[in-house]
Amino acid sequence: MSSSPEQAQEEAGASAPLPLLAAPADGIPRVVVEESELVAAATSLCAGCGPVAVDAERASGYRYGQRAYLVQVRRSGAGTTLIDPIACPDLSPVNEALRDAEWVVHASTQDLPCLAEVGLRPTRLFDTELGARLAGLPRVGLAAVVEHYLGLSLAKEHSAVDWSTRPLPEPWLRYAALDVEVLVEVRDAIEADLADQGKLDWALEEFDALTSFLGPPVRVDPWRRTSGMHKVRTRRSCALVRELWLARDGIARTRDISPGRILPDPLLMQIAVAAPRTAAALKAVSTNRSLRRYQGQWLQAVDLALGLPEAELPPHVIPAEGPPPMRSWADRDPVAAARLIAVRATMAAFAAQHKLPVENVLSPDVLRRVIWQPPPPDDAAVAAALSGLGARPWQVRFATPMILSALASATSTD
Repeated sequence: MSSSPEQAQEEAGASAPLPLLAAPADGIPRVVVEESELVAAATSLCAGCGPVAVDAERASGYRYGQRAYLVQVRRSGAGTTLIDPIACPDLSPVNEALRDAEWVVHASTQDLPCLAEVGLRPTRLFDTELGARLAGLPRVGLAAVVEHYLGLSLAKEHSAVDWSTRPLPEPWLRYAALDVEVLVEVRDAIEADLADQGKLDWALEEFDALTSFLGPPVRVDPWRRTSGMHKVRTRRSCALVRELWLARDGIARTRDISPGRILPDPLLMQIAVAAPRTAAALKAVSTNRSLRRYQGQWLQAVDLALGLPEAELPPHVIPAEGPPPMRSWADRDPVAAARLIAVRATMAAFAAQHKLPVENVLSPDVLRRVIWQPPPPDDAAVAAALSGLGARPWQVRFATPMILSALASATSTD
């Protein structure tokens, strides 16, 4: 790996802090809020050249869902554009202008779904977070990556603010513009690093796959992820959590507020345990203002859960899809457990040799599925199984012989 600016500084014995990237080189651009401004911005971006840096700011923890409340775009020859996607909800003119450009996005799986909602979908992508991970950096947040490659300090003090605020304060806009200010420079440095390490082709395959990323899979029974759910012991209690969760979600959706701000998970679980049937009983649980404000909804949810026939209660546990928990492998299938131990050791050695996280060699879920119910022990069958589960070609190429070796080793000890 090439020497980083902070490594060179350390080797030279310097103790001075890194220079702070404090302001955009061209100043803070005016936020696009009119359709005519959007068309002008798209024309300017189309006339620019080279990759385009793209970022989005959400209001996680404040608003319902993960919609974008600000979109930042920067391209050589066009400068930085800040767009309000609430005022301009259809950004297809910008998407058309950037149709053939490579997008540079940091941690793209966080932003691609909300960008797609406003009509922005890349056909080519370079993810600087994933690229840094593959290059072996121990810290891959944007600030850490900028420090490593450019020797600059990037302030992140506004990362968790409520971006649905209008008008957006100038310090926040400065922060947002800086997020794309040097992203293309970082991209170029990461590309060079990956090329030096012989990993660029691996990264390009990963980036290509990301262009079709639509978001995480829809969860079955999302209410089961309520914090404290592990304390629930009966199907009736599951029903109470479910109905309270659904009531909270409905209120949050209607008011466009994060569900946790309507009713925190710990308090929801307290209501589920107490199962209050009256206003007085609900008040005894807590004096939280949300309990009073939405008293009718909470009591209705409790009544609904307690009134369900046994046959309509949700199961206490949903049967797991795929392999069982790893802790049970040794008892349920010692041979499969031996296979997994063998291949994980080989992959860990490969990851250490190539300075990348072992989970990037092959997804742990894909590995467990192939090892638990292995295909026939030949190259084509194992490669097909891995590809069918979403492994990239470079992962298939390296993981196939590791898995075949583990299959042969476990078989020889039967």
